[in-house]
Amino acid sequence: MEKKETAGVTTVISALTARTQLGQILRRVREQQDRFLISRRGQAQAVILSVEDYLRSVVKRPGAITELQKAAKKSGVNTLSMNEIDAEIAAHRKGL
Repeated sequence: MEKKETAGVTTVISALTARTQLGQILRRVREQQDRFLISRRGQAQAVILSVEDYLRSVVKRPGAITELQKAAKKSGVNTLSMNEIDAEIAAHRKGL
């Protein structure tokens, strides 16, 4: 696989390489958190990165969600298991 190291984006590859080696690229993205910048005729066209990397680097959380996460951490509910969450929901519904 042809590659060139760049700052910020791990590997620059041609569109042809992306097309012919997509499976290997996706495996590296998933397993090694590699990033790929796809170029066509020397022009950047697209970026491939993992969902985790995308959420961490690109998506901005709304302020309300950030505040809810802080409140959950402060009260200790951020560590509840799924069974505990289900029990809380069931108890709340019972009280309605």
